[in-house]
Amino acid sequence: MANIFRRNFSVLDISGKIYMSWTLDAKIHLNAMSLIDTIKNDNKTSDQDKDKAMIFLCHHLDEGLKMEYLTIKDPLTLWNNLKERYDHLKMVILPQARNEWTYLRFQDFKNVTEYNSAMFRIKLKFDLCGESMTDHDMIEKILSTFHSSSMVLQQQYREMDFKKYSELIGHLLVAEQHNDLLIKNNKTWPPGTAPFPEDNRLAINNNPQHQLCKKRGKAPEVAPRTNPENRCYRYGGKGHWERTCRTPKHLVKLYQTSLKKPENDVETNFLLEDNDEPMDLKMSDFFAVPEE
Repeated sequence: MANIFRRNFSVLDISGKIYMSWTLDAKIHLNAMSLIDTIKNDNKTSDQDKDKAMIFLCHHLDEGLKMEYLTIKDPLTLWNNLKERYDHLKMVILPQARNEWTYLRFQDFKNVTEYNSAMFRIKLKFDLCGESMTDHDMIEKILSTFHSSSMVLQQQYREMDFKKYSELIGHLLVAEQHNDLLIKNNKTWPPGTAPFPEDNRLAINNNPQHQLCKKRGKAPEVAPRTNPENRCYRYGGKGHWERTCRTPKHLVKLYQTSLKKPENDVETNFLLEDNDEPMDLKMSDFFAVPEE
């Protein structure tokens, strides 16, 4: 009996705005407690069951409304009085539900879940007013209100010939999830933004110095292509490297020999202007004969 005093759904207030849904909730719970016969005409339920049902119904009434029916002891009498008082609301709810159904369009909702919720709110109003809505009606409402840009998709769903509304909603939810995933991936990596493969290769001449550095695990230093400042160690010239020097070997030998002599030991050859006698000079006196 402890559960009977716990409110299982919203209470009915004097305005009666939720009367239609309140009656549905009350019937469900009375049936679960095996007390549904207490609100049926010509019932022969025990006084104990009637008291249980009465306590349950009054517990889900607003305090102001409960005071009006405080003297009623039979749940059937209470049920009929509430029906006479608020049953006219069907004349308001039903036209409202039909108007919402007329302007319900699948293309007006951001996602399938929002549309499905709106659909069942309207269906509940029809059910409370005693009018039924079939699966065929709900399926046709979706397919006939697709966006014009999705005509091909709408035709594909028609060809699938759904018989249950829940099956169509299931397919739409899966398609929506796939579409959201594609959009998310497209925003993460827009077309044309994929990085090109990196080519980290360095063109290096295959010389002994490079091979030695490679064995030691050190990267060789890349020297500049020109040598404008430093002298060639082979002949002392500027603007070229020793390995690219093209000076003849006999001149290189003379240059290297001159570097080994002391600074004071410099040989100077000069010619007196008043010397009238011609000198017997040869080219070999000035240049050494090449070894080769």
